Amino acid sequence: MSTSDDLLKSLAQGFMPQEEMLEVARKKSKLQIGIPKETSIQEKRVPVVPDAVAVLVNNGHEVIVETGAGEGSSFNDKDYSEAGATVVFSTEEVYKANMILKVEPPTLQEIDLMQQGQLLISALQLPIQPKNFIKKLMAKKITAIAFDYIKDPEGILPIVSAMSEIAGNASILIAAEYLSNLHKGQGQLFGGISGVSPTEVVILGAGTVGEFAAKSALGLGATVKVFDNNTHKLRRLQAILGQRVATSIIQPKVLSKALKSADVVIGAISSTIGRAPIIVTEEMVSQMKDFSVIVDVSIDKGGCIETSEVTNHDAPIFSKYGVIHYCVPNIASRVARTASYALSNVITPTIIDTGEFGGLEVMIKSYQGIQNGVYIYKGVLTNKYLADTFGLPYKDINLLLMAM
Repeated sequence: MSTSDDLLKSLAQGFMPQEEMLEVARKKSKLQIGIPKETSIQEKRVPVVPDAVAVLVNNGHEVIVETGAGEGSSFNDKDYSEAGATVVFSTEEVYKANMILKVEPPTLQEIDLMQQGQLLISALQLPIQPKNFIKKLMAKKITAIAFDYIKDPEGILPIVSAMSEIAGNASILIAAEYLSNLHKGQGQLFGGISGVSPTEVVILGAGTVGEFAAKSALGLGATVKVFDNNTHKLRRLQAILGQRVATSIIQPKVLSKALKSADVVIGAISSTIGRAPIIVTEEMVSQMKDFSVIVDVSIDKGGCIETSEVTNHDAPIFSKYGVIHYCVPNIASRVARTASYALSNVITPTIIDTGEFGGLEVMIKSYQGIQNGVYIYKGVLTNKYLADTFGLPYKDINLLLMAM
């Protein structure tokens, strides 16, 4: 047969009825999810609330909850069991699940309870991790995802945003509490009334914390000044607030003048990696008014005020130069129930998607937002910052996924 005959035959076959090719559906994966009780006295949140457990169970997943896990957020064991969870009294039993959900990172003792090849989803909290934390997870071939680094399709960190909203609102309520006589403050009503000068609030940082702190302060009738070195953020803040507030680039002389008359200072300087920068010096604090209040929300990353020292919920304040300092990390845990719902709203859809995609490996490969949160993949460190900090080898997550 000639070449032209072959071509005609091929074309004819192309117009013949062909076998229909159907898309192969993804095979759903059933997940076993363990929720241990948080061991840190500072942590009262729970990663998944009972309503979300019911959704997970209805999607075919198994949820194992350690007794008392929800107590700090006012959820009892009955709430979880009625939602379809299995409530167990042994911590070891929870850690037999193939996926562990926590709010705080696991302690070294909790890592000892983990199984080889397990999946861990929790906060990462980079500044406080000992080197052994990373090495022990790597030795157990754990895949570890920091939920605070998971991005949504718009490139936003939804959990960080939610916790920042809470912290911004709560910081103003905390300041109001310590301005009053309740804790030996100066007895000032936050915001003021007719005929009395309003409270002066200085906010350091125009990010999400600063935005919600400003909204709350303005809502109570205070005057607000916002400092940030990013003029785009300052413009955005004014547009969101819908009114003109005093804004400034962080210039020491201007900032020092504002602090001298401030009743409340909110430290809300964000830092993507590493420690927050010091914006307010000790000398600036020494010139502030007696009984004025500092709430350093940035204390989670070292604090942006030189006189800040980490405190806790049991002893939240100290006084220096006559200025009340509130420097409790994890302010969101102060309103644990609200914060737990916010966490659950982000984590639960991620878990459901993981099951729908057919398992974690496919999910990570298909969803860039999840990749951003992975810092250990099957025992291999994939976070360059952690690798540089602790002197450990690492591999790019994309190279690992290409080998799948």
